[in-house]
Amino acid sequence: MRIVFLGPPGSGKGTQAQRLKDQLGFVHLSTGDMLRDARQAQTPLGIRAAEFSEAGKLVPDDVVVGIVADRLDQADCENGCLFDGFPRTLSQAEALDELLAERNMPLELVLTLRVPDKLIFERLAERGRSDDKPETIRERLRQYSALTSPLLDYYRKRGILRLIDGVGTKDEVFSRVQQAVAMVRH
Repeated sequence: MRIVFLGPPGSGKGTQAQRLKDQLGFVHLSTGDMLRDARQAQTPLGIRAAEFSEAGKLVPDDVVVGIVADRLDQADCENGCLFDGFPRTLSQAEALDELLAERNMPLELVLTLRVPDKLIFERLAERGRSDDKPETIRERLRQYSALTSPLLDYYRKRGILRLIDGVGTKDEVFSRVQQAVAMVRH
């Protein structure tokens, strides 16, 4: 089973993705981790990614998709994987579909956590990180919404999008995540 996990910063996506990965025994494919691993391994794509990152630029889609493709070819992805932080754009979603189709590994579920902006501000303010200033949070949420809106439409049309209420305790939210996954697995 392949699952994409989406959610704005502060939605609890990382926490819930980790819990789901642990429960299902799937590989957790975080774009950030994959980019760091490729850089550290000095793969050709990892070197290209590092050049962009070090210049303060976003890593282009073709490099990110190439790194994801390399990762999908590893044996531990055969039984299932959870994508976290990928895809971020419609072109990445289309590329992921192509990668998975080539490997006969269809994407079966897209989970997105929905949390009101007011609560996201509260959660991020509690973390106390230097990049969690109100104006920075507002911009990150704006960018997330602009990038993700077409993704949600794309997956909704495919019938694999499940919206999860991200308000409540970690256990309450995880219970909703589990229910969405159980509906697909049966």
